[in-house]
Amino acid sequence: MAAQGLPEGYPQFIERADGARMWDVDGREYLDLMSSWGPIVLGHRHPAVEEAVRTQAIAGDCFDGTSPRMVELAEAFVDLVPYADWAMFAKNGTDATTLCCTIARAHTGREIIVIARGAYHGAAPWCTPYPAGVTAADRQNLVYFEYNDIDSLHAAIAGIEDRVAAVIACPVRHDVRRDQELAEPQFARALRETCDRIGALLVLDEVRTGFRLDVRGSWESFGVRPDLSAWSKAIANGYSLSAVLGRADLRDAAGRVYTTGSFWFSAVSMAASLATLGVVRTAAFESNLRAAGEQLRAGLLAQAEAHGFQVRYTGPVQMPLLTFAGDDDFALGNAWASAAISNGVYVHPFHNWFINAAHTPAVIEEILQRTDAAYATLAGQPVAERGLLTG
Repeated sequence: MAAQGLPEGYPQFIERADGARMWDVDGREYLDLMSSWGPIVLGHRHPAVEEAVRTQAIAGDCFDGTSPRMVELAEAFVDLVPYADWAMFAKNGTDATTLCCTIARAHTGREIIVIARGAYHGAAPWCTPYPAGVTAADRQNLVYFEYNDIDSLHAAIAGIEDRVAAVIACPVRHDVRRDQELAEPQFARALRETCDRIGALLVLDEVRTGFRLDVRGSWESFGVRPDLSAWSKAIANGYSLSAVLGRADLRDAAGRVYTTGSFWFSAVSMAASLATLGVVRTAAFESNLRAAGEQLRAGLLAQAEAHGFQVRYTGPVQMPLLTFAGDDDFALGNAWASAAISNGVYVHPFHNWFINAAHTPAVIEEILQRTDAAYATLAGQPVAERGLLTG
């Protein structure tokens, strides 16, 4: 887990949160740039979401049958996402990505899933980045290619095209401990073309990116629509829920796949998601999120330069990552993150951050005042090497 190996000073237990702020059990306040590792997209305890939760909780959460909220939520997703003709729900991102692969196999009758090397798609044996307890059989039907390299995809599937059930990809390469990498439009389009040519399904893993890049789907601006997509994290603003969205002709395969969970039909989480969708589909949501990300980026890069640090700022501004040039062992990154924590800003040295709607211009300015102090603290410590500043 990216939560393991954090530098000194990180709080282990959080008592409460509100808006862009959270407090640990010792009463220390932090401005939260991790947004609970992605699920908080509107801010902690958003009033509309919490009101929907309270109303549904009074009526009940876990029933012998599904709540009408599930139908309403499916309709809302289908209305929001252009390529979606149906939706099904689970609890975690791993549930959703695994379901996508299972549905693809059920539909195509094929066994191989093609995946970008190093990509994170969850914690099940087929995709976990940690090998403990995983057998070779768990991964015998996976084939790997390099992200943003369509030639490597073609090489990976050469001679096995008729066995490929799906290609699964993240909209942005966001592996931990490396700079993020935006998908090139031609790469996204080539994935779509390749899947169409060989009769495989294109699966987009929106678990981390969903609602933050484009509420309609992260590759919509490229003109690329997947056959199936996996969503979680932000879709219920902190309540546990995931979704699989798919095109009409995959409905039968989805219906034939056996999948369930005791708490997968939680009406409270679905009510929270309905309220969240109501906010994210407003015209101002995307532009405000992007503006907050741009404000933070400009401020942090200006501060780095002013304090003599050479940094890289990668990924979409809505879910950025700041790393220090030449800092292969993350010594500088860890020291800066510790200084930020000490100054009341919760960031991460090697996992991308997440902007949410509670990061108003005033909050970003307050964050920047505190990060400036973190840079000043770091500037006063011995620094062996500093690399090339890039934007």
